[in-house]
Amino acid sequence: MTDSATAAGLDPATLSDLLRVAGSPGFDRLNEQIRRTGGCTAPIRLTGGTKLLDPATRTVIHAYTTDAEPGGVLRVACGNRRASRCPACAWTYAGDTYHLIRAGLTGDPDKGTPETIRNHPRVFATLTAPSFGPVHNRPGTRPCRCGTHHPEDAPELGTPLDPTTYDYAGAVLWNNHASELWRYFTIYLRREIAARAGLTQKAAREQSRISFGKVAEYQKRGAVHFHAVIRFDGPDGPHTPPPHWATLDLLTDAIHAAARVRVTVDAAPAHGIAQDLVLTWGAQLDVQPIGAFGQGEELTEQAVAAYVAKYATKAAETTGTVNHPVGNKEALILLGVPDHPRRLMEACMDLDAAYPDRRLRAWAHMLGFRGHFSTKSRAYSTTLGALRQVRADYRAQQQRTALGLPDPDEHPESTLLVVAHWAYAGHGHTPGESWLAANIRRDIQHNREHARENRSELELMEGELV
Repeated sequence: MTDSATAAGLDPATLSDLLRVAGSPGFDRLNEQIRRTGGCTAPIRLTGGTKLLDPATRTVIHAYTTDAEPGGVLRVACGNRRASRCPACAWTYAGDTYHLIRAGLTGDPDKGTPETIRNHPRVFATLTAPSFGPVHNRPGTRPCRCGTHHPEDAPELGTPLDPTTYDYAGAVLWNNHASELWRYFTIYLRREIAARAGLTQKAAREQSRISFGKVAEYQKRGAVHFHAVIRFDGPDGPHTPPPHWATLDLLTDAIHAAARVRVTVDAAPAHGIAQDLVLTWGAQLDVQPIGAFGQGEELTEQAVAAYVAKYATKAAETTGTVNHPVGNKEALILLGVPDHPRRLMEACMDLDAAYPDRRLRAWAHMLGFRGHFSTKSRAYSTTLGALRQVRADYRAQQQRTALGLPDPDEHPESTLLVVAHWAYAGHGHTPGESWLAANIRRDIQHNREHARENRSELELMEGELV
């Protein structure tokens, strides 16, 4: 380990701590704890323990305490969804999001959706923000307005051509109210569907239901936009077929009409907002039908689920901001935030007093956006909580098997009483533990990629044989 650590160019402090960790008597157990968290960047450290009791006899069947653990603590994954904060936990979150979205497209009886939903009309809609001023971009084969053909990774992409005329206040207020725009959009969508079906809203609700799953993404200019899977269901959700009038064309037309909703923000003359702002969706509304896998469609179920999952772990830091709250403008300079996102964050701070209920300063690091990044309607498919519970149940079953305990589902008379007491003891790693976690995370990722490649090759061979 010393040779590889030296080759990696570790600083003396990290190398010294790594040698301490490697030489400690509990190193093997520490390595196991970190591996069980998936190489989590900042695990939660807990102290305490659990006891399994026979409720009839009050006999202790099994007891666990952290006293014998390395450092006297148990490390559990932090569960942060942001890839910039914890790549390991973000990978798990992205996987859960993928299965949640895919279950609402292909159907999965184990996740509460029948396979017949593949026959329901469904689209992939993208709703964007309006323009707040011209920015550097890559408009097809034409040069940017500045006269330059920008490469794909050009740092100026998304930044204003003239920062002095860019509507920074409008941009952050739009982000701040984007979730309300979406809420009004879903309300008006149902109204537009009823109108196009020639029904009252009550009758339309009695015959059909709209289900959706969406994710928020930041454009390079720092404006939020939403990607949404929108699906027609019957009156009782995915288990019932939609009515005959609930067609793909009707759904598409209704989405275009509902996207004309608007939200009004009161003027704040003392803070540079001379008149009421009318916030709307941008003109770039894209609605594409989703096809079943293997039917030759450009947009497949798997592609949509993977796309949504990809952006579920990203946030405003993709535009150059930081991934934590910032208290004042001076800190933005010290943190080296680039000019355009810095101006957006400063606009949040400047407008905070004008709209105290919007908490713009607290959400400056998110460029004003304060909504959930991944949301869904109740009947779309399973929930993230249910997916996490499946993993927890699986681990519990593993522990029962290791301890030789009966399965409570198969032997309800053998139900055990669990007595637990836990206390928070901090979070994160020492420098040496961080290096070890990063290497474990890299190895796990490599193994997953290798397994995915082998699975793809196997599926290809099976297809050729068929």
